[in-house]
Amino acid sequence: MDTRYIKLAKTLCGHSAKVKKGEHVLLDLWETPAAMAEALIDEISERGAFAHVEIGNPRIARKLALSSGGDRLAVAADCSLYKMKKMDAYIAVRGSKNIFELSDVPQDRMAEISAAMKESVDWRVNKTKWVVLRWPSESMAQMARMSTEAFENFYFDVCTMDYEKMEDGMKAMKSLMESTDRVQIRGEGTDLKFSIKGMPAIPCGGQYNIPDGEIFTAPVRDSVEGVVSYNAPTIYNGISFDKITLEFEGGKIVRAEAPGNGEMLRKILSSDEGASYIGEFAMGFNPYVTRPMRDILFDEKIAGSFHFTPGQAYTEADNGNRSRIHWDMVCIQTPEYGGGEILFDGRLVRKDGMFVGDGIEKLNPEWLK
Repeated sequence: MDTRYIKLAKTLCGHSAKVKKGEHVLLDLWETPAAMAEALIDEISERGAFAHVEIGNPRIARKLALSSGGDRLAVAADCSLYKMKKMDAYIAVRGSKNIFELSDVPQDRMAEISAAMKESVDWRVNKTKWVVLRWPSESMAQMARMSTEAFENFYFDVCTMDYEKMEDGMKAMKSLMESTDRVQIRGEGTDLKFSIKGMPAIPCGGQYNIPDGEIFTAPVRDSVEGVVSYNAPTIYNGISFDKITLEFEGGKIVRAEAPGNGEMLRKILSSDEGASYIGEFAMGFNPYVTRPMRDILFDEKIAGSFHFTPGQAYTEADNGNRSRIHWDMVCIQTPEYGGGEILFDGRLVRKDGMFVGDGIEKLNPEWLK
């Protein structure tokens, strides 16, 4: 067995999910090598816990989605919720040879699936210990514009890094954010203002996502004003979007543009009332992730980035927004991507992607590598 699989399994079961004796752990594996599944099962068993395995396949998921909704979907959702309620932890390893596999499933059907599975997903997010990661593939290497071997090496470097190095900087940033009222973000095509007063800030250092490296909160729901231009490409339900621009008044998206795909963008953002409000504001700082690759679990962690997310708020930082969507959209503010500034109550806290002073500079790459 590749020793990197064993190291990753220990990271997922130990640092992330903190699996304990007697617990039941659901492994949700999509196009993942059997050897990685074996490494996870071995690690769970060594901890005195019990592994349960579900095997998924994107092509089969597409065929099911196209075949029917209604009664079949209702039963599938009930079964998923029943099983999730039996679990103490959830580890998802999601590989995909084609990230656009769902691109021809009608958006109305995707919305129906999202709504049906929402209760199961909410239970998993709020009541189990969980961690989600991708599995490297040739298609991911292609999206990252890297050779397959180089991408695999990058993947294991970033997924098994020493996440404990983030702790001091995250503590400083959490304290700063929780004492902040007004946030202003400025950059190319971006002039955004909102409040985070009274909102918790949640550091993420490898507990829920691998790779990790972000801290998130939520804006006061109706406080968002201005415009934001996202310079990282994004994929939602198998559909690709580039150069999204959103404009806000009273917290609500009043204008949404994406060259060549604006109509679909606006359709998704009108899925329900909460889809046109923001449920999350976060800043990324993983030192190994420096450019977008159309994979949100990597892109939202890009050092020097922030994401500003239409849709559902997390219960840990809850501004009351409810939606069936949660769409992380990323803007990178390093010099290569045009730079930019983030200010808290008028004070500069990040310039061109680099944190400034009072302990938060420990989230910059030179401290974390």
